[in-house]
Amino acid sequence: MPRRARITLAGVPAHLIQRGNNRGACFFALDDYRYYLHHLHAHALATGCAVHAYCLMTNYVHLLLTPESADGCGRLMKGLGQRYVQYVNRTYRRSGTLWEGRFRSCLAQTEAYLLACYRYIELNPVRAAMVAHPREYAWSSYCVNAEGKASNLIVPHEQYRWLGRSGEERRQAYRDLFKADLDPDMMSAIRQATNGNFALGTSTFQAKIEAALGRRAHRIVG
Repeated sequence: MPRRARITLAGVPAHLIQRGNNRGACFFALDDYRYYLHHLHAHALATGCAVHAYCLMTNYVHLLLTPESADGCGRLMKGLGQRYVQYVNRTYRRSGTLWEGRFRSCLAQTEAYLLACYRYIELNPVRAAMVAHPREYAWSSYCVNAEGKASNLIVPHEQYRWLGRSGEERRQAYRDLFKADLDPDMMSAIRQATNGNFALGTSTFQAKIEAALGRRAHRIVG
């Protein structure tokens, strides 16, 4: 069965997941995480992608970004993925693939859904019972978005900026979002849209994406 062509549009935020092959590890030491983030920044600049949130888990990566061009996400992930695999193979004297095929993604509607994607990504270590609070995990963007940690990688999305009039107001409002659990239905919608390469949002948003792309961008139920 042929794969569905990836849906992507310039200026529309995208949630991306890349997993290790056979769900195996893709990060083995602290320097690996540092190397990946360094080159994520370099490739984001080179491909015109603004990175809003990230989480690097042991065997998969979550990213939330907005590309300037329709092919921006694909170019970023291809270049970064190849660069990182070369580094891992050289460092650990291995060969062969590291990633589980191509990355998975969905387009995210800004209203309501985008900030849910922020939370979904940065709460990964909590759901995995690795930490009690996202601030305790070193390899996500939570401390940048919620606590003002300096970063040359993270670019706040407009929806994030609307949380407050000042940086501290925005960070406080963002921290407040994490006081409640992410709604299970929203988590399910994010997973289904990302794994299925669909548009994450209302039916109106999905119809808008389909009109722009000229093909289906919603999940058929039943």
